[in-house]
Amino acid sequence: MTAAGIARLAGVGRAAVSNWRRRHSDFPKPVGGTETSPSFALGEVEAWLRDQGKLAEVPPRERVWQQIAGHPAGPLVALAHAGCVLLLLRDRPAARPTLAATPDERLAEVLPGPLDEVLTARLGAQRAVRTPTARDLAPAVPLLRGVTELAHTEAAAGGLGGPGAVFEFLLGRQLDANPRQFTLTPPGPAALMVALAGPAATVLDPACGTGALLRAAATAQAAQAVPGAQAPEAAPAFYGQDADADLAALTALRLALTEPAPASESPDGPAAPEVRVLPGDTLRADAFPSLAADAVVCHPPFNERNWGHDELAYDARWEYGFPARTESELAWVQHALARLRPGGTAVLLMPPAATSRRSGRRIRADLLRRGALRAIVALPPGAAPPYGIPLHLWVLRRPVAGARPPAELLLVDTAGASGAAAQTGAANPATGPGASTGTGGGGGGRDRLDWPAVESAVLAAWRAFDTDGTLAETPGESRSLPVVDLLDQDVDLTPARHLPPPAAAEGAAQLDQIRARLTQTLLRTRELTPPPAADTALAPGAAAPGPGPVTTVGELARAGALVLRAGGSGTVPAGAAPVAVLTDTDVLAALPPSGVLPEAAPGESAEEPALLAAGDVVVPVLGGGAVARVVDAASAGAALGRNVHLLRPDPAALDPWFLAGFLRATANSRQASSYASTATRLDVRRLQLPRLPLAQQRRYGARFKALAEFEEALRLAGRLGEQLMQGLYDGLADGTVAP
Repeated sequence: MTAAGIARLAGVGRAAVSNWRRRHSDFPKPVGGTETSPSFALGEVEAWLRDQGKLAEVPPRERVWQQIAGHPAGPLVALAHAGCVLLLLRDRPAARPTLAATPDERLAEVLPGPLDEVLTARLGAQRAVRTPTARDLAPAVPLLRGVTELAHTEAAAGGLGGPGAVFEFLLGRQLDANPRQFTLTPPGPAALMVALAGPAATVLDPACGTGALLRAAATAQAAQAVPGAQAPEAAPAFYGQDADADLAALTALRLALTEPAPASESPDGPAAPEVRVLPGDTLRADAFPSLAADAVVCHPPFNERNWGHDELAYDARWEYGFPARTESELAWVQHALARLRPGGTAVLLMPPAATSRRSGRRIRADLLRRGALRAIVALPPGAAPPYGIPLHLWVLRRPVAGARPPAELLLVDTAGASGAAAQTGAANPATGPGASTGTGGGGGGRDRLDWPAVESAVLAAWRAFDTDGTLAETPGESRSLPVVDLLDQDVDLTPARHLPPPAAAEGAAQLDQIRARLTQTLLRTRELTPPPAADTALAPGAAAPGPGPVTTVGELARAGALVLRAGGSGTVPAGAAPVAVLTDTDVLAALPPSGVLPEAAPGESAEEPALLAAGDVVVPVLGGGAVARVVDAASAGAALGRNVHLLRPDPAALDPWFLAGFLRATANSRQASSYASTATRLDVRRLQLPRLPLAQQRRYGARFKALAEFEEALRLAGRLGEQLMQGLYDGLADGTVAP
C-alpha cells in the first residue's frame, strides 16, 4: 500500500503519514515502489497503527482494496477475480453460506466450477473474462473472502448496496488511483452521447476501455423502463471490444453486474441484458463482423499511427474512402457505420483536428454527400480528456437504401456555455459533484464548466434538427447548413467556422453602462490613491519596526497566536450540494472561489476540508510572488485549495491586515522561498513579521487595508477597461457600433 492508502486507512492526511515516517524510527520500511512513491506491507502498517493507538479496526472496504492493490498478479487481475465472485453472489445468492463454510485450503479448488457456469451463462462461452483456475485463485483466497463478506455486510447495513455496487466502488478506486493509466470518458459526456444515439436495443462500443459508455447505455435503458409495463420480447444487448484484455474483462463484469437480476432469479422482472465483450484489436480483428447494432457509441484512441493502415487497404469497411495513415479516427468512424443497421445512429468523441485535416477531406465529403454524417458538436474545453482542447461529437447515421440523403448538416458550438463563468472566475454550482477536481490549483475549464447547460443546448438542437431536418440559426451556438455549401476544397467542418458570430456581448447601451461604471471606478481609484510617501514618512528619530525584534509564522503557530493549515484535501458526500474551492489562481488574481470539491468515492465517508472564515489570511506557496489575501465574507465558507495555506490569527493577539501586509513584503517572501530547477516554493512558516503591540498592529493594518482597497479598485478598473475595449472592437466589427 502507498502513503495515500495509509492515510486513508488511518483517517488522516498524507502530511501526517510523512511526519510519522520522519519522527518514528519504528515505522514500517518500504517493501517496494519507488523512492518518491514507496509501497508498504499492509500487515506491518496495521500492526504499527494499532501499537500507536491510531487504528482500532480496519474498515472492510479498505482491507479489500488493499488486498486488491497488493495482489501478486496486479490489481486488474485481482479486480477480475473479485468481479467473478461478486457475479456468483449476484446470480446465486444461496452460494454465500456455502462459500463461507468452505475452508481456505479448499476454497480455491471448489470455486472454478461454479464461476465457469455463471460466467458462461451471463457472458457466453466466448468471452473476455477467463475462468480463473484453482492455481490462479490460491493467492487471492483472503481477497475472495473479504469481497464476499463486504457484499453481505454492506447490503445488510444499507451501505454500498449489492455486489454490483461493491464492484463499482472497487473499480472506481482503481481508476482514481491511476488516472494517467486509463483514458476515461466522464459520466456527463457519456450520458450525452447515449442520449444523442437515442433508444437502442443493441449497443456496440468497439473501443470500450473501462466500459463507461456501455454502462451509461445500460443506465439509460433501465431509466426508460416503465414499471409494470410488459417486458420487451428481446432483452437489450451490449457489445464491446478492447485491445486491452484486462479492460475488456472488467467491462464485461461491470455490465454483467448491472441490474436487473437474471430472469431465472426474478421471473416477473425484465430479462437480464445480454453482454458480449471480447478482447482484440477492433480494426485488425473485429470480434463482431456480422453485427447490425441499433447504436454505436465510441471514444476511440486519438492520433494512432499503427492502426493497421498497411494490412487493411482493401477492407470492405472503407465504404467512404481509405483513410490515410494519419486519419485513424476516420477509420473508427467507418467501422462504426459498418456495424450499424440501416438507420442506426453512431456517436463518436473525436479530436477537433478530424474536422479540418486536409488528409481527410475526401472521406468527409463522401460522408456528407451520402448523408452519413448528420451533426458535429463542439464541446467546451474541460468536457473530456484531453481536457485542454475542445473535443467534438460526431453524430452519424447509416443511410437507408433508396432513401434520399439529408440535405443539411447540423453544427453546434457549446463553447459559450462556460464562457460567462470563465470570464468572471465564479464557480458554477450546476457543474455538480464529481464534475471537477476543484482542489487543484489550476482553476481550469473543468472547474467552471456548466455541464447541464451544455447538455441541454446540445440535445435541444439535435432533437429539433432530427425531427425537422433543419434548424434555424442561433448566432454563435447552432445552425444547420446545406451540405452543398460545405463541399468546398477543404471540407472544413469545424462548427465555429460556419456559425454566424454571436451578437455582441455588450450592445451600445451596455457599453455605455460599462463606460459609466469604469468612470466611477477610476474616480474611486483616485480617491483611494495613497498619499505621497514623503507625507507619511517617519519623523526624524522615530523607531522603524524593521530593525526591531521579529518573529516567524511558525513561532506564532506554536505559541497559539494563529492556526496554520494547508489546503488540498477534502470531499463532499455523494449527492451533497457542491462546495466552492478557493484555488491558488483565485488568490493570485483576487477572484472569487472558482473550484468545486469532488465527491467522495462510493461507499466512503467524506473527508472534511479546511473551510475559510472571514478574517483568515490565505497565502499561495507556488509562483515566487509576494501575495497574501484577507478572506472577506463573500469567500467565507469556501474550501481551501491545493498549494494554498491558511493562517487564522487570534484576534486578541494579531490583526489580520497587519499580518497580511507584512507577509506581502518582497524581502520577506524572498528569504522564505526555496528554489528548484523549474519552480519556487514559499515556506510559510519562515515568513517574518515584527513584534508589535496590538494597537500598533491595527494602525499598520488600517494602512494595509487601504492599500488592498486601492489594489482592488485598480484590478476592477483594468477588467472593466478590457471589457469596454473588446466590446467596442466587436461592435465596430459586427456593425452594432457606428465608426
